[in-house]
Order: sequence, then structure tokens, then C-alpha cells
Amino acid sequence: MACSKVRKIDRECRVFNEQWTRDYFFVPWKDRAICIICKENVSVFKEYNLRRHHETRHKEYASLKGAARDDKVRRLKGGLAAQQDALLRQSRANLAAVRASYKAANLLAIHGKPFTDGEFGKAMMLAVSEEVCPEKTDTFRGVSLSAQSMTRRIEEMGENVLDQLREKAKDFVFFALAMDESNDVKDTAQLLIFIRGVNARFEVSEELASLNSLKGTTTGENIFAEVCNTMDELGLQWTKFASVTTDGAPCMVGSTRGLVGRLNGEFEERGLAPPIQVHCLIHQQALCCKVLKWASVMKVVVQCVNYIRKNGLKHRQFQAFLSELGSAYQDVLYYTEIRWLSRGKVLRRFYDLLPEINTFLQSKGETVQELTDPGWKWDLAFLTDVTEVLNHLNLQLQGKGNLISDMYSHIKAFEVKLQLLLRQVQKLDFTHFPATQMYCAEKPAAPFPVAKCKDALEMLQREFSVRFRELHVNNKDIRLFQNLFAADIDDARPSLQFELAELQNCDVLKDAFKPDSLLEFYAALPECTYPNIKQHALRMCTVFGSTYTCYTQTSDFSPARSRHTVHTDRFPGSRRGDCNC
Repeated sequence: MACSKVRKIDRECRVFNEQWTRDYFFVPWKDRAICIICKENVSVFKEYNLRRHHETRHKEYASLKGAARDDKVRRLKGGLAAQQDALLRQSRANLAAVRASYKAANLLAIHGKPFTDGEFGKAMMLAVSEEVCPEKTDTFRGVSLSAQSMTRRIEEMGENVLDQLREKAKDFVFFALAMDESNDVKDTAQLLIFIRGVNARFEVSEELASLNSLKGTTTGENIFAEVCNTMDELGLQWTKFASVTTDGAPCMVGSTRGLVGRLNGEFEERGLAPPIQVHCLIHQQALCCKVLKWASVMKVVVQCVNYIRKNGLKHRQFQAFLSELGSAYQDVLYYTEIRWLSRGKVLRRFYDLLPEINTFLQSKGETVQELTDPGWKWDLAFLTDVTEVLNHLNLQLQGKGNLISDMYSHIKAFEVKLQLLLRQVQKLDFTHFPATQMYCAEKPAAPFPVAKCKDALEMLQREFSVRFRELHVNNKDIRLFQNLFAADIDDARPSLQFELAELQNCDVLKDAFKPDSLLEFYAALPECTYPNIKQHALRMCTVFGSTYTCYTQTSDFSPARSRHTVHTDRFPGSRRGDCNC
């Protein structure tokens, strides 16, 4: 029995005949015909259907002939077009209002503002529009910026970002995690986990993977459970886990019950090599700075600053005094020990204003013997110079997306600088000590304390050597990633040796190599010729050198903005160029 064919209207390719507009008062609209009299539509461009509709619904128009009919058609078409334009304009206005609402919500989220600020922003927007463009006021009024709308928009955008991250994670060849745990104003522990992943094209993605509240204990086991949940949620595989970076807290780095210990145990159970473990380089640099206590200097500086600023009247008088003298500075800075860049900035300001501070204190009947003591001023100048050098290193290590190789280079360079400074101090060469050199030009009565300054630099040198010992363990892998052509083939892993020999003797690749575009160079390497080198590069480019991304995220929260507010005092200087005072 032959099967009957089913007609497919969309396959018949029917075309609207323009004559039907005059005969039956129909016009084409999208894939249908619409009656310009009653606005009903007919789904098929078929004359019989149009004629039947016209003859049964609109018999009164049959008497219209000639110019009268043409004029009626023209006016009805104009009315339909105007109606459609009005609907289209309204639709566009609605879409624009929704887009504007999403953009406003995005700005609130980026800047960490309360959701209720949307309503305040709308009130300001309406006030401005009433004066500048009154005809647009109703349009602005249609933008929904209520707290509920902002909450909903941000949640939707967050879900969309998470979906995008899941899609990206499917292409990750390797990924690394950086995490930090801090308490908010309600003493609820907040665990931030950032992920950096790379695909086969060396496209690096760095995103916030999760922000979790730890209601009970914050042991390594609790943090490990959250890491596992985050990996499951993003569909990440343990075989692609390349590195983990923490702030060095016991619950993070504990070899048995800490996060690192639990991760090592998990990798061992799965028969995998453990991930690269990095203790935040910025945190370690700050810990190294603590060996330079020099309490005799800091105590006097803090007492003088506090005396000036603790009393409102004295503070105003000091500011007016500086203004009268035409000083380059308008005030002294408070010292905050927990802010890593604070000491260097406070000392620099104090040293530059030392004569003015001493004069002001004497005018108030306060005599500070140390401010005129040559030996103490030597110590102040030297400590000012050393802390400024340390601050410069701290700023070099800050930043998002930094490669571990670049950060390692800064650490190695600083260690070399320390050796240079040590030799120069012993020779009384103050080329790289501007404050000390300036004070030396005054020819003070007391000699420069060579032994004391030499001991301080040696102590700092030893501390850096100990603190960054673990980083130096990965020296070969980092150097290999940083410059393949400078790597020693004999020291490389056997799986890389033949490929290194091939690469180091390829003149074309030597000419193409540029240290400032390292990932582009690796992406251009032929996969068939250098598979192991590319795998090594993919692994190394995911490593977080610090938990800077975590700290900058927590610094965006404040008690007034969120009930999930994180203290950021442990990471001062989270933005390059902040005052940190």
C-alpha cells in the first residue's frame, strides 16, 4: 500500500501577490498575510483564503472602486504601519530598559555597592533627565533598578558566568587553584577559591570559582571538602590539577591534616603526581620584612606621629604650619603594622618632614632627643631606604595574571640586589640609598653604623633564602618554562631532552622567541614535534604565584556593603599605588 504524501506548507514556497493588497486589503507580514482592516492574519499565501476572508468579513468594502479604493488602502496601510511602529518602538524601549537594568546591576556588582543603591541611582537619573531631556524622563522611569531587581539580575549574571566557566573548563588541559580563608564582620569564615585554566591554544582563563561560607570549623578537612565540591560543580578532573597556592596558614599547608596534606593523599590514592604547592610569594616577602624590627626607630616615629594626629587642634595646627612653609606634603601618615607597605611610606614621609616635625614639636614644648641625634638619624635614613626597596618588590609581585616565572625573576633579582647593597654598605657607597646619601651630605657628627646596617642586610638575606627555599626547589622547571634556549639539556627531564636538543638548534624558533610574548611562542610550537615541551608549558602557565586575586576580591567588601564582609588587613596594598597608610 502506497503511503500518501503529507503536504508541507513551508515547502510550497508560496509568494504574496501585490495585487491582493488592492483586491482583498491584505499585506505580507513576516511569513503571513495580515488584513489591514481587522488586523487578523492568514497563515498561507493563498488567494482563495484571502478572498474568502474578505468576502465574508468585509462585504461593505466591495462598493469601493478606483481612486476611492486606492485611497482607502493607502490610509489603512498607513494606520497599520503606524501601529506596528509604535509596538516596535515600545518593544525596543522595553529591551533597552532591561539591558540598562542589567548594566546597572553589573556596575553595582563590580564596585561592590549595595543593591539599594540602584534606587538612589534611578532617583538621580530622573532628576537629571527632567532638567536635561524632559522628553526622555518616562523612558528612564521604565528602567527597573529596585533592590529586588538588582538582586535578581546579579544572580542571573552570576549563573551565566558560572555556566560559561563550566564550558571553558571542558577545554582546560591544566588548571590551578588559589585560595584564601578570612572572617567577615560576623566572624563567619569565607573561603575564596580562584581558578586559572589553560586550553590547548594557550588561552588562559582566570575566574572566581567559588565563595563558600564555612559555618563551623575551618580545618584542612573542611577546606578540602569545599575544594572537592567546587571541582565537581565545574566538572574538573584531578588529572588536570597542576598547582595549588595558599597563604601559608596551618589549615592550608599542614602536611597531614591540612589542605596540602589531604590533596597529596588524594593524589597518591589516585596514582597521580602531587600538584605544585606554592606559598603566596607576596605573603612570604612580607614575612621577610618583619626581621627588620628596628624598634628604636619605629617607636620614636610612631610616638611623634600619634602626638601630632591624636589631637584635633594640634593636627590642624601642624597642617597649617606645613602649608605656611609651602611643604610638598600636607600631613604625616599613620603607621599600621598589618599593612605591608605602610612602614616604608610612613618612614619616607617622616624623613622628608623631619625638620618641620622637630620644629613643631619644640613649639609645643615637646623635645624629642632622637630627632637631633646623628646616630638615630643614620638609622632612620637607612631604614627608610631599605623599606622602600622592599615596598618596590612588593608592588612588582602584585597584579593579576602574573606568570610564576616573572615573579620568580623578581625574587631572584632582589636577592642579587641585596648582595649588591651589602657590598656597597661595607664600602660606604650610598648610591642606592637616597635618604642615607642625603643625610651623609650633611656631614653628621656620628659615623655611619656600618656593622649594624651590615647585620640587618645579612639577616634579611638569610630570611629570603629560607623563606623562598621551596620556590628554589622548582627552579629548573621555572627556568625551563621561562627560556627554553637557555636551559641545560643535561638537567632537563629525559622526556624533554630530545625535544630541547631539536628546539635549541632551530634558528627559525630562536628568531621567533620573545620573552614578553611567551604564551604566543608556545602556542605556535608544532604539537607533533614538541608535545612534552608544550605540556610542561601548559602546566607552568597555570601556576598562581600568589593569592593576590583572592585578596583583591576580599578588599572589595566592606561592612556597609555586604553581610559577607571580609577583613583585608592581612593584605594591605591590594591595589597597585594605594596609599596603605
